[in-house]
Amino acid sequence: MGLILQLNTALQEGSVSLSENGILLGELINDAQAEHASFLHPAILELLSSLGKNQRELSAISIVHGPGSYTGLRVGMACAKGLCFALSTPLITVGTLEWMAHAARDPNPKTLCPMIDARRDEVFTALYTHVGHEIKAPFPLILESGSFSVELASGPVHFFGSGSEKFKKMIQHPNAIFTSVKPGAASLTELSWTRYLKTEFPNLAYAEPLYIKEFYTPSANHKTP
Repeated sequence: MGLILQLNTALQEGSVSLSENGILLGELINDAQAEHASFLHPAILELLSSLGKNQRELSAISIVHGPGSYTGLRVGMACAKGLCFALSTPLITVGTLEWMAHAARDPNPKTLCPMIDARRDEVFTALYTHVGHEIKAPFPLILESGSFSVELASGPVHFFGSGSEKFKKMIQHPNAIFTSVKPGAASLTELSWTRYLKTEFPNLAYAEPLYIKEFYTPSANHKTP
């Protein structure tokens, strides 16, 4: 039996979902990003109870490990690792941008470019084929009008995600496609199940969020000259 608990606190919308043998059984969603921490544990218990399942039955726990909200990533990873330690259950990690690209797969050839808003003109992004295979690993990028000029010159590029609206205002190119894509529990189920079958489990002791760039908070004593 492959009963997988799936957690997402990386984006504005948080979620807890449960799948069995690659089939989604149920999902609970939280729209308030600031409340992910208080939402997570009660939602897990509620979802398992509503589906007649017990934590001890879990075969693995899957977490969307980043990039995304720094606080959200830490909250989700801490919860997932704590449950894995307590239940002696393997951990599965799924990249946020990979998950987004998986949800945007298209039979028509194009480059997929998910974007997560990282404030100001910066985004977290990556490049994938139209079927979701990675071309360029996740990286931070300060957007400019000439960003992705090579890819756009080569063919259609599909931009989507919370950071894509900023880029849409910067460029006008016939190969630039902008639409809304919402990654959901169904796509997360497919990725989690594939990793489970391949036993792609990171070392629990060393698993950490994929921040991409260092988190920086100015010191309270710091004064701008």
